[in-house]
Amino acid sequence: MQLPKVQNLRLDLLGQTIDGDLVHLELQSGNDPAMPLRMIEYGLGVQRLLGRFPRQILLYVGEAPLRMESDLSGPDLSFRYRLIDIRALDGDRLLESEDVGDNVITILAQLRDDKEAVHKIVGRIAGMTRAARETALAQLTILAGLRRLARTVEQETKTMPIDLDIRDHETIGPMIVEAEQKALQKAMEKGLQNGLQQGELTILRRQIEKRFGALPKWAGDKLAALSASPARRSERAGSGREQRGRIA
Repeated sequence: MQLPKVQNLRLDLLGQTIDGDLVHLELQSGNDPAMPLRMIEYGLGVQRLLGRFPRQILLYVGEAPLRMESDLSGPDLSFRYRLIDIRALDGDRLLESEDVGDNVITILAQLRDDKEAVHKIVGRIAGMTRAARETALAQLTILAGLRRLARTVEQETKTMPIDLDIRDHETIGPMIVEAEQKALQKAMEKGLQNGLQQGELTILRRQIEKRFGALPKWAGDKLAALSASPARRSERAGSGREQRGRIA
């Protein structure tokens, strides 16, 4: 029997303490039932490479309740690693840290008031240099998405004295713009089916602006160029079906 070959083992973080112990820290955002198997494979890979098995910690940062196991057992085998749900950690203590990196991670931990925490974090980011702000705000936006707080972060950045638009970030920016364009396009297409068929182009524009804010120029131009032709085609198609029904 030929066993599957384990390939592409990439650890999130492997370090060494001042006492010389190896520590493997793995971050996980989803409940993977095969996680114990993955962890032992990571440990064996380190053993082969460095001749020592590391102390292993799995830090769960997902939104869903933690449902993974932290051990693997079998005949003459007992393997265990430390499993921590980051929501069990005191986020308010991290928020007191002077390190903005600690503050950003706070968003994933246990907080008395998550919106107030976002307010404080964005306020501290506002005092950083422009380059550092860009990185910290991008990190905060990504992590906030794991706790459904991305919109809260966006709202806070609009009220804070930050001259940085997250859309300008070379990695995060294009993804946000693309997502906004897709959502706007979807809303416009839906409006074609509902609003334009009734000749309510003005109402359609107001509905879109109410949900997404002021339309960018490309969207306004595209909306202005639309006509009620899809509705007329639909009416003609319906009329054709009625005529075919009478002939039949």
